[in-house]
Amino acid sequence: MQFQLNTDHNIHGDDRLSEIAQATLADALGHLTGRLSRIEVHLADVNAAKGGADDIRCTIEARPEGMQPQTITHHDANVQAALRGGAKKLRALLDSEFGKRETRR
Repeated sequence: MQFQLNTDHNIHGDDRLSEIAQATLADALGHLTGRLSRIEVHLADVNAAKGGADDIRCTIEARPEGMQPQTITHHDANVQAALRGGAKKLRALLDSEFGKRETRR
């Protein structure tokens, strides 16, 4: 699975943040990571220097093999919380989408 982290000019996207993001998603998605070919994470500080509640936007695009890309967006107060919330939303979406495609017996 390929992983890519993109940040805006207000969030410093270094190797450490990339490792944290990748570990957070791998932990949240668990067994689903084997069914994904690529994950892209986009982090942006919506209000920039003004601050404010829930001003970090985390958009995650997952590309499941054999399916259309799935995208979620989550807003939270800081980068780590936005990543955790986004990962949780993505897992729920992927569980639902994979569940729809599995044959029921």
